[in-house]
Amino acid sequence: MTNTLTSSGVRARPVAPGGTRRGLGIGELLLDGGFWGRLQETNARATLQHCLDWMERLGWLANFDRVSDGTAGTSGVPRPGWQFSDSEVYKLLEAMAWELGRTGDPAVGALWDELVDRVAAAQDDDGYLNTCYGHGGQPARWSDLSAGHELYCTGHLLQAAVARWRTHGEDRLVEVARRAADQVCREFGPDGRPGICGHPEIEVGLAELGRALDEPRYTAQARLFVERRGHGTLAPIALLSPAYFQDDVPVREADVWRGHAVRALYLAAGAVDVAVDTGDDELRAAVERQWTRSVERRTYLTGGMGSRHQDEGFGDDWELPPDRAYCETCAGIASVMVSWRLLLASDDVRYADLVERTLYNVVATSPRADGRAFFYANPLQQREQGAPMQPDAVNPRAEGGARAPWFDVSCCPTNVARTLASWHTYAAFVDDADGDAAGTTTVTLAQYASGDVRVAVGEGELALRVDTTYPASGTMRVTVLEVPDRPVTLRLRVPAWADGATLATSSGPLPGADAGVPRAVAPGWAEASGALAVGDVVVLELPVAPRLTWPDPRVDAARGTVAVERGPLVLCLESVDLPAGVALDEVRIDVAAGVRPHADGALVRARRLSLPDDGTGAPPFTSGPSRPQPDGATADGFDVPLVPYHRWAERGPSTMRVFVPEGDPQ
Repeated sequence: MTNTLTSSGVRARPVAPGGTRRGLGIGELLLDGGFWGRLQETNARATLQHCLDWMERLGWLANFDRVSDGTAGTSGVPRPGWQFSDSEVYKLLEAMAWELGRTGDPAVGALWDELVDRVAAAQDDDGYLNTCYGHGGQPARWSDLSAGHELYCTGHLLQAAVARWRTHGEDRLVEVARRAADQVCREFGPDGRPGICGHPEIEVGLAELGRALDEPRYTAQARLFVERRGHGTLAPIALLSPAYFQDDVPVREADVWRGHAVRALYLAAGAVDVAVDTGDDELRAAVERQWTRSVERRTYLTGGMGSRHQDEGFGDDWELPPDRAYCETCAGIASVMVSWRLLLASDDVRYADLVERTLYNVVATSPRADGRAFFYANPLQQREQGAPMQPDAVNPRAEGGARAPWFDVSCCPTNVARTLASWHTYAAFVDDADGDAAGTTTVTLAQYASGDVRVAVGEGELALRVDTTYPASGTMRVTVLEVPDRPVTLRLRVPAWADGATLATSSGPLPGADAGVPRAVAPGWAEASGALAVGDVVVLELPVAPRLTWPDPRVDAARGTVAVERGPLVLCLESVDLPAGVALDEVRIDVAAGVRPHADGALVRARRLSLPDDGTGAPPFTSGPSRPQPDGATADGFDVPLVPYHRWAERGPSTMRVFVPEGDPQ
């Protein structure tokens, strides 16, 4: 496969899974502004250094130094950080690897070299690498598989190394990861320990490394870990059931995701990789089955997953309370990982639709505009204004309301950093199903952003220029700049919400339309058929007018409410946009008045329902033969703006809701 030069001058390596479809290499799509381009630049300019500074300040990086100089566990001073703090260092390294591949920034390169040196120096002679176990007065290696996170940390190390291999090639971190993976295979292989990690992640790390380095031992070990789970082998932890660890039902037998959401989704991602690379259709079908039910019944409008604060976990079917939604940022990122893998495995557009929904409404929601504060949880309703977070201290895990610079469990900032740095690897894919010398290659644009696409096709390249202000507008203009010496089919995604979309080309008429004349296209994959030529222009128009969205009536907590979406964006009502004296819980949307565009959000007609608060101590219920009529309902309505959910709380503490009660209170 032809590798592609990135802007940094190194060769990007698009790693193909065990099928015909592959994502793009790091240099095959370069963003230049727009929604995701701006987020990516902020991530590079601010977030990477922000994360590094906090981990240095808290002593998480010095943990590696103490292992390398032999003082770990011997000083009498408690080791800083949770037992999984090493993983945050590895996620930051992964983000740096993607960023170096994208820009070749020498400043990031200097940070990379220093950090890799400190990590590598802490690796034991046999390949084991962890700063919390196995040294001096520390607990013994593998002595707490349920809660120790040793294999979890190693999994993130392997993912960081894969990012480096894809964007640079062999280097010191790749060798460190190879030695660590070899040690895991010896320790936990068929003739070794029969254990698994309480937090899945080693599965996806091993599978990715095995694919990148063409090392079947790593894939086999990932498969072994997947098969061992679900048999109740993990030691119990107080108040945590086996379902919390996904150790209650084997992956092949499960019908839905349950337990800790991030754990469940990392395990699913690893299982898909194993299934695809070993041709295990039964295992892949199991994850597809779990995805379908979980998305239909256990996923929020934003794409967020995990409705319970307790255990940070999935609730039961239809248990989706907006105000108690947990929707951890890391769970959203893990959901993207799973859906992307299923998309490549199946070519089913619904996976790309969920990726888009989750990227815009969970991943993009977490970081503050300056890239230096984050949401941990992402509720769909905030009843009380969030207290301002301490700007120069570690904050509790945020329950919503305000973004924090750092948390006591700070897994989300580094996870956001690695996801934004690699965003463009989720944006398009190539299918060489008929990829012999005379066959046709299909290039699919699955996510939209302004930039340049240059895809390796056979011995040549397909070069495209994408111009769009999406999601502010629904126009995607794709200009063909270069074509290879073999047939290429270009496809564009029409989201499920985009009824009324059209597609037009400047030459080579589409079926049912003359050249340049738009043709209606249904949700799914829209194909620009015919031979592509330099200078061809393909224009996709998606209707991004605001629309009303109602919850399924089985979602008890949202019955009688309505939400508003605009294109891929979920909108919300913030208290800062209400008239003086009107409280958020008094607002009712007049759905009969419709919804209108306003800035990058929408404008709705609302009425105020004045709610009594007489201080009598009476319970909040009224008996009688019919529903009591509200007192003090305003006769005249008022217009109220709704803003993109990903921007909420950027203007200071506020109350907020996505689902607003509907109806005319008169």
